[in-house]
Amino acid sequence: MKIDEATLNKIANLARLEVKPQEKEALLNSLESVLSWMEQLNEVDTEGIAPLTHILDEQNNWREDIGQNTLTRAEALTNAPARTEAYIKVPKVIE
Repeated sequence: MKIDEATLNKIANLARLEVKPQEKEALLNSLESVLSWMEQLNEVDTEGIAPLTHILDEQNNWREDIGQNTLTRAEALTNAPARTEAYIKVPKVIE
């Protein structure tokens, strides 16, 4: 399929791209090669082949969502920038 400069300008306008004049020839060649590849794919016989929704047949393996205390209070407070004996100190945000 042949793409002309007017079509390239329309595509660039729709995509909100600024195409410099020195880039137009390379873009035209690139778009034409992509479209010729797509035309080759259209020639492949896909009769009787189910549409592919996922590449792999794997299913999600969900785990039970169970809350657990994995840190002790002392471990949780070790990296706190400011703390008391039992709590993390935060700046006052309400007047």
